[in-house]
Amino acid sequence: MTAEMSPTLPVTVHLLGTGGPRVDPQRAGPATLVSVGDEHLLFDAGRGVAVQMARAGIPMASLRDMFVTHHHFDHIGDLYDVMLSSWFDGRRHPLTIHGPPDTKRLVIALQTQIYDKDIEWRGDGEPVFGGWSPALGHDVSTGLVMETPAWRVIADNVVHGHGLAFSPAFLKRWICYGYRVETQGRVVAISGDTVDCAGLRRLAQGADVLVQCCYLAEAEITNEHFRRLAQYTLACGDTVGKIAAECGVKTLVLTHQRPRRDDAMLRALEAEVRRDFDGELVLASDLDTVSVTG
Repeated sequence: MTAEMSPTLPVTVHLLGTGGPRVDPQRAGPATLVSVGDEHLLFDAGRGVAVQMARAGIPMASLRDMFVTHHHFDHIGDLYDVMLSSWFDGRRHPLTIHGPPDTKRLVIALQTQIYDKDIEWRGDGEPVFGGWSPALGHDVSTGLVMETPAWRVIADNVVHGHGLAFSPAFLKRWICYGYRVETQGRVVAISGDTVDCAGLRRLAQGADVLVQCCYLAEAEITNEHFRRLAQYTLACGDTVGKIAAECGVKTLVLTHQRPRRDDAMLRALEAEVRRDFDGELVLASDLDTVSVTG
């Protein structure tokens, strides 16, 4: 079977965490999982991801490949929890963590400089678990990241704060990706954190499902900080519907929401996006699922 074949395996998107960097009692940190049959591809490891996988009934031991969009703490803060908890759950194969340059260094540091005593204590002192099953960091570039007979994952550069006043040295290291999963003629695009940009549009083109960061409703863009955020950092309600419509997306899933006291601004966001996009719209909550039917 190849990724282009007619659908034979079910494809499901699990919204494990739909919040952002601020602590939100209603939302875990950014994490999306795409299931292709009994294979599970995890994108980002935000706050609470291991607990959310357990709540979703997804066996952590099944993880073989995960993908990091960028190195903001809310997207990688529970990366070690994924490594350790998947091993506790029975993972005896390496877990490969694909991501922008410096992902390999980060994964090595977690295992050799930060949690090395924890790993040695558990790996050598708890024979019930067997020896430590490592995680392998893999720095990837844009284009094809990985391909199997059932699916392929493609990365592209996205724009997340690159227009802010950072030094050239920092910008050289600040590489952010979105991803596109192609399987059996179906496409799931994952924006990562980004504003409207060419890379996002390439990833989203013709997607059956676009999981899109959307931090604010247009009605919430009320001060200079939020205006700069919407311009340079995170897509908001004034742009996401246009992106999805112009790229021919079938289902638009909005995630990476800010904490709110009530749902009033979510309703406003829905109305704003509906002005531009007439496909299926999901304002995601934690543990929502979307079936990808093609």
